[in-house]
Amino acid sequence: MARKGSITIKELHARTGAYVRQAGRARAPLRVTDRGKVVAALVPLNLPPTRRRRRTILREYAAFLARRQSSDVVRDLDAVRRDR
Repeated sequence: MARKGSITIKELHARTGAYVRQAGRARAPLRVTDRGKVVAALVPLNLPPTRRRRRTILREYAAFLARRQSSDVVRDLDAVRRDR
């Protein structure tokens, strides 16, 4: 039977119907593994989509990117790090 939300391909092959029904009732995806590596997931249709964080660029970093870069990498890194 499934352990902690994952099954092997062999287990899925042997009991496909049971695992599909189990995934339909679950609140989380049922991961399918092949030799210990996750290769697929059975996901219930009513599972809400995961929220992605919106990326924001810090003002200081945007200003740094806008500046003309020098050929001295250490000086550029020091400028970004400041007093860290």
